[in-house]
Amino acid sequence: MTTSTAGTEPARLFDLTGRTALVTGGGTHLGRAMAEGLAQQGTRVVLAGRRTEVVETAAAAMRDAGLSSSAVTLDVTDPAQVEAVFGRVADEVGPLDILVCNAGASFERSYPPNADVEEFRRTMDVNVVGTYLCAQAAARQMAPRGRGSIVTVSSIHGSLAADPRLYDGVDMKIRSGPGYQAGKAAVLALTRNLAAELGPLGIRVNCISPGYFPSERSDPEFVERCRLRNALGIVGSPADLKGAVVLLASDAGRYMTGANIQVDAGWAIW
Repeated sequence: MTTSTAGTEPARLFDLTGRTALVTGGGTHLGRAMAEGLAQQGTRVVLAGRRTEVVETAAAAMRDAGLSSSAVTLDVTDPAQVEAVFGRVADEVGPLDILVCNAGASFERSYPPNADVEEFRRTMDVNVVGTYLCAQAAARQMAPRGRGSIVTVSSIHGSLAADPRLYDGVDMKIRSGPGYQAGKAAVLALTRNLAAELGPLGIRVNCISPGYFPSERSDPEFVERCRLRNALGIVGSPADLKGAVVLLASDAGRYMTGANIQVDAGWAIW
């Protein structure tokens, strides 16, 4: 059998011109970097987040840089709001070709054996239920066209436990606890399930598991501990996720579904 190589040049495979993407949690840090990466490849990107001012400011900055971007306010844990916002995006920007389920958080301030169950539930809700609701809403737009890419976002702590000793003596208001780690592990399982369920509809579902990516508010001592913990001995930048998200969103990843890409400088190999 002869397989055509027409249109398989790398530049064309990674080209996303004319496609529409929505990135939840897209106004800051990792979500904003992934949104920029998609837009830089030609995507019309919609930034979604709970804080209206944050996503609108980020979208305006992207437009100032010559990128196609808009913003919507969205609480991913509210089913009615998810349905309404995804419908509005389809009407005003276009049916989704790409969804990045980046919205996630930890609300844990207490830890075993005295962890608070409401903190656990709230953390699971945003990480797992939010991903579940958004993935289904996007899939309903993608299915009639027989194509689409959903990218979920887990964490290295979806596969590995966080070592509480890393946090000793550093200025951290919050750390990875049982709700966050259980939630991110559930995202991995959900990714595989959605890949199986949606594959026959032409929809690919893959996951990115970031390692530690400090923000400007991160404790320098903790950043250094994490640098020494990974195999490459380097500090991650949110821009390091651009390549992975473009791969999974584009035709370059057409033979990938149910996969989990760890972007962690080798943290998980130990």
